[in-house]
Amino acid sequence: MTDRSPDHPRIPAHAYTLSDFDFALPPEHIAQHPAPERSASRLLDGRGRQPVDRIFRELPGLLQAGDLLVFNDTRVVKARLFGEKDSGGKLELLIERVLQGPEVVAHMKVSKKPLPGAKVHLAGGLQAGGFEATLLGRYPDEEGPLFRFALQGPAGESPWDLMERHGHLPLPPYIERQQAEGDDPNAAEDTQRYQTVFARAPGAVAAPTAALHFDEAVLADLAARGIERANVTLHVGAGTFQPVKTENLAEHQMHSEWYEIPLPTLAALERCRQRGGRVVAVGTTTVRTLESWAQTGQISGDTNIFITPGFPFQVVDLLLTNFHLPKSTLMMLVSAFAGYAPIMGLYRHAIAHGYRFFSYGDAMLLERS
Repeated sequence: MTDRSPDHPRIPAHAYTLSDFDFALPPEHIAQHPAPERSASRLLDGRGRQPVDRIFRELPGLLQAGDLLVFNDTRVVKARLFGEKDSGGKLELLIERVLQGPEVVAHMKVSKKPLPGAKVHLAGGLQAGGFEATLLGRYPDEEGPLFRFALQGPAGESPWDLMERHGHLPLPPYIERQQAEGDDPNAAEDTQRYQTVFARAPGAVAAPTAALHFDEAVLADLAARGIERANVTLHVGAGTFQPVKTENLAEHQMHSEWYEIPLPTLAALERCRQRGGRVVAVGTTTVRTLESWAQTGQISGDTNIFITPGFPFQVVDLLLTNFHLPKSTLMMLVSAFAGYAPIMGLYRHAIAHGYRFFSYGDAMLLERS
């Protein structure tokens, strides 16, 4: 890895390569279950010259009256579906997006992909109380990596209804359970804890994990201290787990996700700026949403914003985030926000002090460099 410690000159953003965002993570640091209590997770305060080890419920005391916390209120749906082809071959769908009417867009895992027009039988098919899906083609075009299906279930059931009744919660690939069809003794825990307490808008296949640490007591403490809250929506897609495969970051094709910023949130952002408060983004998905709006002026739509060192942040002042995968676009985002050398130092500290990583792991608080 190139040495970019504070004693070395800052290298231009375009000089960073994929290998610069790699680090060795012992497997025992990957959290397989949530903390016993949401706000009992650890919080690494990375704003000063030296990191400070805290507990998450201390967060309200680290903020100021007049600050604005912005949350992603997306809700994780039971988007993982199991079924089979007419031939009897097993397949798995992960619904990425619901389109108009009965149509959905999905990832498909199968040994031999069926041709357009083929019908697959999910959750046993209609005859067994499940439903059918007809393959319409690839998405977003004929060369696209995803697949478009039309779902057919009992009369009146929408794709949302069918997922809720027959689907499974799509946990990240590094959580070593629920990776095959069948009952999972942890399903009840995951259904509750892999969802924020304020989840509202269904559509995500992965949770906005920095917000998983908030419980009602922490939210009440924030309100009592005069810290305002607002929401955006970004439906987290499976692309968030896709590895970056090109050493040259400019060659990476960023995945696209749908977002929306409601008018009350725009008003809250304006009030925050007028009173001199700070905008605190809860999670990288909130950063991507707010900075997409700042770049384009669009309050809703698809974004494939790729934030790497050198990115000109316009909205977010503080970032609350979990610890991310090596060589991931999220490592690049936090390095862009707080500085490459500080982030790598914080990650070394977190590993040395036993912090828990990834979706069910601990959090850190960062200030924009």
